[in-house]
Amino acid sequence: MESSTEKILITGALGQIGTELTNRLIEIHGEENVVASGLDRWDSTTTNAKYYERMDVTNTQLVRQVIQDYHITTVYHLASLLSGTSEKQALFAWKLNVEPLINFCEMAKEGLINKIFWPSSIAVFGKGIPKENVAQEVVLNPSTVYGISKLAGEKWCEYYFEKYGVDVRSIRYPGLISWKTPAGGGTTDYAVEIFYDAVEKGSYTSFISENTAMPMLYMEDAINATLQLMEAPKENITIRTSYNLGGMSFTPADLAAEIKKEIPGFTIDYKPDFRQAIADSWPASIDDSVAKQDWGLNYEFGLPEMTKDMIDNLKIKLGKGMV
Repeated sequence: MESSTEKILITGALGQIGTELTNRLIEIHGEENVVASGLDRWDSTTTNAKYYERMDVTNTQLVRQVIQDYHITTVYHLASLLSGTSEKQALFAWKLNVEPLINFCEMAKEGLINKIFWPSSIAVFGKGIPKENVAQEVVLNPSTVYGISKLAGEKWCEYYFEKYGVDVRSIRYPGLISWKTPAGGGTTDYAVEIFYDAVEKGSYTSFISENTAMPMLYMEDAINATLQLMEAPKENITIRTSYNLGGMSFTPADLAAEIKKEIPGFTIDYKPDFRQAIADSWPASIDDSVAKQDWGLNYEFGLPEMTKDMIDNLKIKLGKGMV
């Protein structure tokens, strides 16, 4: 079986997606075949990885050495600077979000690695497209540093596939929601923070306005989609930029109403900040029918199921019992 010989490197393994993806990959492939990496020191409370390499992904020589040392065949390249943080560190965001991807593609072109996963984002869409049910093939017109870097990355992925046959696969993640790892500077982070504050304080001040709808995805569904994409036969992959992923769309008001069903006294108020302009440039809902058709994308969590699961787990995690 392929899974017994696949050697996997995850960059950004201590991040919101990376922690959960690392643990799932260990379950599937075994701890001997998974190498986690990140900028921070290894933390046993965050990752179950047996092998952890502390490395800066912009250090190409070090990355190449790690790939050779562990005989890596597949890379899940998650390390990046997210949307809110990228606006504050534009040039660094460009360097981190684009250059390591190109280096991984170069290594695949040379035959050092076989397959790459790289996440894109709904941030690629931007101005001038329909807000609702955005199709797979639309003109991309991002207005943020993060979106620009993701658009560039998508085109590099397509270029390396078409020119050199590099098997690089990508998903445009919507906002991701998880109770296991705190969010890390994204525009959709309100949808994680709101749950922590609801459980701990019973109230929340949202930096996104009441009626701004954005596509969101529960982390379990995001991980499942990523694994489905990577396990699909190469010939099934028709999109070599990045696949749309729609998940569920809701506003802060919708989410607050759902939380009140679980925590009746919960209150919310709204103080939009600079991230509101970023959210306004993004779609409200996404058409992900191509991913469903090509590799069987499906979801297990809607808004009610996600809300209940988040609150139940955070009550335990934050020591609030099941009050």
